[in-house]
Amino acid sequence: MLFSAALYFSLQTVYFVISNIAAALDGQTSVESLSLVDMIQRMQWPARTIAIVLAVMSIYSISVMMERWLAFNAASNQSKEFAPRAAAALREHQIESAIKISEEHKRSHLAFIVNAGLQEFLMQQQARGSRKSFASAVRESLERSRALKTAELARGLSGLATIGSTAPFVGLLGTVIGIINAFQGMRVAEGTGLHAVAGGISEALVETSFGLVVAIPAVWAFNHFSNRLEAFRIEMNNSSSELMAYLRRLNRNKAS
Repeated sequence: MLFSAALYFSLQTVYFVISNIAAALDGQTSVESLSLVDMIQRMQWPARTIAIVLAVMSIYSISVMMERWLAFNAASNQSKEFAPRAAAALREHQIESAIKISEEHKRSHLAFIVNAGLQEFLMQQQARGSRKSFASAVRESLERSRALKTAELARGLSGLATIGSTAPFVGLLGTVIGIINAFQGMRVAEGTGLHAVAGGISEALVETSFGLVVAIPAVWAFNHFSNRLEAFRIEMNNSSSELMAYLRRLNRNKAS
């Protein structure tokens, strides 16, 4: 909704500026020919196609932003609830209880890591493996779980990066098409006044504005979520190291 409003006011500003310039230089007093509805109706299919592509890119980027915002907030909130409960259970050496707590926080990235490590620990205890095989097996399980969770959290971010980097060029393509249409209009009208090219120029500026409005939020959101993902990755690495140290002590105490 916010992006749609920003796009609308941006386009209206472009129309206002072009209309007033045309009226001042050519003696026109009516600006109806450069209204939003008239501009859409006057757009030819190449320009309309580019506008549709940009609209689809905008809808996709907004949907990814909303979905990732909900996913990241859920992961953060559930991790804050999970960490103290799991720590209390592990202090009492209640492995099954800690696993049950992790399964109650399925959206938490920390719970996902801890669950994988504890499940592997129990499997190794039942198999009565050597201390070396126990350590390597748990470490590999933690590495796999970190990779899986990182990939899950990063889902859709590459799309935001692509939109942020390509939307201005798509808008630039619309600008080129608009300029070409402006000169074609000048040739057909056999005139050189601004009124002969105002439609094409305004169409070109609309495409440029649309491309920027699509790209800027996508770039901002990509950087924001990338920073949060890096913070989550650090938290998962720290949790893996702490859990590995705890399980080594626990296994050494049981062996002794």
